[in-house]
Amino acid sequence: MEKKRVLFISQEITPYLPESEMSVKSRYLPQGIQEKGREIRTFMPRYGSVNERRNQLHEVIRLSGMNLVINDADHPLIIKVASIQAARMQVYFIDNEDYFHRKEILKDKKGKEFEDNDERAVFFARGVLETVIKLRWAPDIIHCHGWLASLIPLYIKKAYHNDPLFANSKVVYSVYNENFKNSLSPNTKHNVLLDGVAEEDLKLLDEPTYENMSKLGIEYADAVIQGSDEIDPNLAAYVQDKNKLFLNYQSEETYIDAYNEFYDKVL
Repeated sequence: MEKKRVLFISQEITPYLPESEMSVKSRYLPQGIQEKGREIRTFMPRYGSVNERRNQLHEVIRLSGMNLVINDADHPLIIKVASIQAARMQVYFIDNEDYFHRKEILKDKKGKEFEDNDERAVFFARGVLETVIKLRWAPDIIHCHGWLASLIPLYIKKAYHNDPLFANSKVVYSVYNENFKNSLSPNTKHNVLLDGVAEEDLKLLDEPTYENMSKLGIEYADAVIQGSDEIDPNLAAYVQDKNKLFLNYQSEETYIDAYNEFYDKVL
């Protein structure tokens, strides 16, 4: 029987970033799922705080070199890779000088969200999907962790659904407790648009907020997981309203087994 393939797309993964609920799960979940007999690939952004020398990142020339047009400008896509030896797994990094060389993730040192976070989310989502196409690796499950991966479900269902690699892919979106205070750029809706994505698909972004981007992720996902013990009540209510296949919060002791079983339900 052919191994099922799970693509993990995460905003943050330890040891490349400090430990957090999301970064720890994004580190140990792929390993646990691989040990249960599934094939995996894992992606995250190459933030400026990721030490390339210490973590032995190197560029994958055959995957790099594409330009992605966002907000009417060309942005080079660079792909790097590193190995977590203890887990026998590789992590692919989406790199771009304009979007990911700053040290912080989504907020500056004063806690204010970056003004171009919408463009960064678009670049990350498209960069991952274009790289998976270059790898010719068809995922059965695509599991997205964190706000920065919130556009993946939309793009899989609308922009990439005709690509045979993604024709049978099911998308799982994990919602975490991410506190955002400000709105996104007024250009968010324009920046998210892509061939296959219509303006009517983006009605939620008439009001471009982080909450509405997460709702977009929920809306187009096949299933949703509550990644934190507590999440935004509006997002919890939205999940319930959309009647999505749902897995509630799982403890550190249970989440790998629970997620693995959940994937089978999604498939």
